[in-house]
Amino acid sequence: MLRNREIQILLLIMGSVSLTAIVAAAFISSVATAFVTILSILLIGCSLLFTRWRYRELANLSVYLREISNGNDSLDVRDNQEGELSILKNDIYKVTLMLSEHRSLLQRDKIQLTDAISDISHQLKTPLTSMTVMADLLSAPDLPPAKRTEFTHHIRIQLERIDWLVSSLLKLSKMDAKTIQFKKDRIPMKNLIQKALEPVMIPMDIKGQTVSIAGDDNVSFVGDFNWTAEAVINILKNGVEHTPEGGEIAITFFENALFTEIVIADNGKGIPKEDLPYIFKRFYKGKNASEGSIGIGLAMAHSIIASQNGVIDVTSDSGKGTQFRIKFYKQVI
Repeated sequence: MLRNREIQILLLIMGSVSLTAIVAAAFISSVATAFVTILSILLIGCSLLFTRWRYRELANLSVYLREISNGNDSLDVRDNQEGELSILKNDIYKVTLMLSEHRSLLQRDKIQLTDAISDISHQLKTPLTSMTVMADLLSAPDLPPAKRTEFTHHIRIQLERIDWLVSSLLKLSKMDAKTIQFKKDRIPMKNLIQKALEPVMIPMDIKGQTVSIAGDDNVSFVGDFNWTAEAVINILKNGVEHTPEGGEIAITFFENALFTEIVIADNGKGIPKEDLPYIFKRFYKGKNASEGSIGIGLAMAHSIIASQNGVIDVTSDSGKGTQFRIKFYKQVI
């Protein structure tokens, strides 16, 4: 401890003050000199003991910080005493908790990234394998023209599927990174529904399905028109896919002082109860999912709506249909 520069300076100052006091007391009397000498020794000794205690506490904090840097964040350095050291300990403990939370979040993100890469690889592997097989068959010189046309058509379908998958994943990654700036325009709900229905009208006509729309023309909400339309399109596609021929999709919308709501309901086969908690999870495919389903449309719809101060809920009865409720709140609640 005596090799510490701060201790040397402290001893030099206190020694100088004590020596000055002893010299001054010598001019008064020998008793005063002895008293000042003893008092100086006691003061210097107490100062050294106190300083040694503080340095020992700081050394303990140094050991604690090394443990934290090695990943051991289970230690608790707090105490309920008054003073600067206690405040420092409590502040260090708060920082330790923050670091622990950040480490947990990073670990969770790492796991999610690994799972996402695995899911993406699986989703791309299936169409790529199919196209490889069909490309090999196309190279056969004796392949009938009808089969050649059929294989070419299937390859195009698989390429479109891959293109849609990659495009959707890029959009989701941008939403996850919060790099998308959603517009805040006043959007008439009727215009949004008309836009969202355009891509699904042909599949509905093929299956002989009907759609009904009910709502006041003045109903509107604040959001991004194109992104919200994409979310609604994905929900409508899900309804068309799981509604049988001749089925019906009903769209209703209204608003009140708190939110604007749109309800999309179908009379299809419904979603099994055990699948309901997971339908907005990426790459999740329930029992009633079609063979070509990827399990990303509803996840994208959920992300788009949640990014615009909205919520989406689903209720479903097996064999009776499914109902999606989307609410866009007018204020953050």
